[in-house]
Amino acid sequence: MTGQFLVDAPRALAFLVSQQAFIEPTVYRTQYPEIRYPRLVPVDTNAPEWVPSVTYFSMDQVGAARWITGNAHDVPRADVLRNQFETSVSMAGIGYGYDLEELGKAQLMGMNLSADKAEAARRGSEEFIDRVALFGDAAKGYSGLVNSQAVTASSASATGTGSATTFASKTAEQVLADVNGVLTGIFTGTGTVEIADTVLLPYDQMVALSLRRIDPTSQMTILDWIKLKNVYTLETGQPLNIFGVRGLETAGAGGTARMVAYRRDPAVVKMWLPMPFRFFPAWQTGPFRFDVPGAFRLGGVDIRRPSAFRYLDGI
Repeated sequence: MTGQFLVDAPRALAFLVSQQAFIEPTVYRTQYPEIRYPRLVPVDTNAPEWVPSVTYFSMDQVGAARWITGNAHDVPRADVLRNQFETSVSMAGIGYGYDLEELGKAQLMGMNLSADKAEAARRGSEEFIDRVALFGDAAKGYSGLVNSQAVTASSASATGTGSATTFASKTAEQVLADVNGVLTGIFTGTGTVEIADTVLLPYDQMVALSLRRIDPTSQMTILDWIKLKNVYTLETGQPLNIFGVRGLETAGAGGTARMVAYRRDPAVVKMWLPMPFRFFPAWQTGPFRFDVPGAFRLGGVDIRRPSAFRYLDGI
């Protein structure tokens, strides 16, 4: 009768619950290097988990000093301007499950349940958040990091071969001029207050720039040269962050390739994640079926200072 000791649902559920304690820590330690949003967007998890929306304020300082006399009655005043914004928070979920036969075999053989299903569920949650962070969700009214209507978008200069705008048609100097034009536009457009420290490129363009030399006699590639001669590095002495992002190949106007430049700072851009992904208690969902639900709550990406962002299309 040894093989019949796990024939009832209550024992199967109890076994699954005990296994959860081993599975979940393993899953939460798993890293997903190709998931992009954590390194591209500051993530805020400080809001209460079940908050329906997040209210925040943007602030701008105004006022300038000027010459006055000792008996002046009109001393210039500084002030602070605040604008209120609200972002809705929505819930999404993904889980995993087992049937009675799977649980019975595992207990009979004295085996721990594999973490594969739980890892697949968590991976699904990370991919979902990644997609919303970068491209938003029209159904929820969320825009993403690379397609916000609040950000100024311009076309790359038509200085390439045959008046083309693509990087592939341009010399090293022309490509650098396009990149620096966007970075300088942010810097001068904000009165030198904002300066972009991050650039996102389509993978094809980034790889091509990393292979093309600036001239036949040099070992330096165009990407190396951009990292060395961009205005952010020249101004601050800090390296410019350049990342390749899938989906930018058609993110620009008319389905063209888009470059994104911005300052990666929570004051500029932030993604709300009040409830990071987590698993909930296992439960019986049918005569022979047991599920472990997982859920998370997020509010999309808020570009709080659009002036610190620029898009360049047609590259």
